[in-house]
Amino acid sequence: MSKEIITAITELDKSNYKTKVYAGGHFIYADEPEALGGTDEGMNPGALLLASLGSCTAITVRMYADRKEIPLDEIKISLAICPEDEMDKSTTITRKIELIGAISDDDRKRLLIIADKCPIHKLLTNPIKIETA
Repeated sequence: MSKEIITAITELDKSNYKTKVYAGGHFIYADEPEALGGTDEGMNPGALLLASLGSCTAITVRMYADRKEIPLDEIKISLAICPEDEMDKSTTITRKIELIGAISDDDRKRLLIIADKCPIHKLLTNPIKIETA
């Protein structure tokens, strides 16, 4: 991530839970499944959080592999978050990283260490303070 401040704007009218999200000139929808009263026209907020971690991890690993000329062909990351009723003083996110390519065991170990250095991983594993106005 760059040193720029990251901003996002979300808007929700009376369209149940379908939320418009604007950031950096891009637009997506967040929503809830129909079973929860949403329209299921976008990822739910928890999935968006996992998508942020997964994409940041993949980008960080890809940047490192490219810089070090590691023959990494593909990265697949599967993520899951614990159920909301298990989120008391801690929350568990599981992340399985699959590195595909003719890479050595040493490179594989190094890439998994680099994965933990992605900015979103750092953000989520440190205390977070949210100021609401």
